[in-house]
Amino acid sequence: MKSLVLDGNLPGGSMTSEGEIAEQLGVSRTPVREAFLRLEAEGLLRLYPKRGALVVPVAPGEADDVLDARLLVETHAAQSVVRLPDTELATLVALLRDLVTAQEAAVADGDVAEYATLDARFHQEIVAAGGNALLTTFSVSLRERQQRMVAHSVRWDPRRAATFVAGHRALVDALEVRDTRTYKRRIQRHLEDARAGL
Repeated sequence: MKSLVLDGNLPGGSMTSEGEIAEQLGVSRTPVREAFLRLEAEGLLRLYPKRGALVVPVAPGEADDVLDARLLVETHAAQSVVRLPDTELATLVALLRDLVTAQEAAVADGDVAEYATLDARFHQEIVAAGGNALLTTFSVSLRERQQRMVAHSVRWDPRRAATFVAGHRALVDALEVRDTRTYKRRIQRHLEDARAGL
């Protein structure tokens, strides 16, 4: 159920019901009701008795907060990543390039949900490689918000995904040559592109 909200299949501002979701997922209404309550507690749904549930849109202030936090966390992580031993950096770069290739395939297939998942994983891998467990945990908490924002942005304008993929490739290029100054400029541009799409 939660993935329907995060990947944009239930976009912000849309109404749904326990019955619709139960039928779509092929389950009884009881687990859907429980999921609705959890999603309401997380601020993703607003429940209206006898009318259904509203998917809460991403608030402009939330988007700004998430993007600002990502800039700080990812810039810091990159400073650690460029100090990795050659073999570890090469392994990370190869993984990131594979994720970019998978993102391109998702874009070509028009699979917004898969693209949003891969986008979140791409950024999470960079932060995790930075080696700071607290920042990695914090980044995981941002991931769902990020995934939802990306799905929203790309669903409204699928061409944006191609721009984001090009941005990812540029980030990998900067990490590969251990250029944190260029990485910082590119992540700022990348996040500003994301902000503009929201």
